[in-house]
Amino acid sequence: MSITQNKKAFHDYFIEERFEAGLALEGWEVKSIRAGRVQLTEAYVVLRNAEVYLIGAHVSPLPTASTHIQPDPVRTRKLLLKAEEIQQLIGKVERAGYTLVPLDLHFTRGRIKLALGLAKGKRQHDKREAIKEREWKVEQQRLLRNRTKG
Repeated sequence: MSITQNKKAFHDYFIEERFEAGLALEGWEVKSIRAGRVQLTEAYVVLRNAEVYLIGAHVSPLPTASTHIQPDPVRTRKLLLKAEEIQQLIGKVERAGYTLVPLDLHFTRGRIKLALGLAKGKRQHDKREAIKEREWKVEQQRLLRNRTKG
């Protein structure tokens, strides 16, 4: 079940491979994410010291959050991946010029997971082509609907 998606990622990048990662979260963050108070639009993923981090994801604290903690909505969160996956990502990002992009947050067996995409950036003409293709699909659906009615 999806919690939130980063639709901007599909517009700006060609997603070539997907990975699923766990997140190191605090208690108030889990409650806020379960309530749907999270945004991935400005978020990105970086590799540092053979570890993977999510930066810029905004988790709004609930008003009922504990009073003895100071919630930081955009703190850096560590992503939990297997060592082999991290090595594979390091190789592709450093050598092949790929980028790591957060795609969506979802539940897997009650746990909050982040879908990562290994992506290549789109150029402006690629984006225009994708928009034309999407509009053509909508037009096709409209034409098919009109044909079945008439």
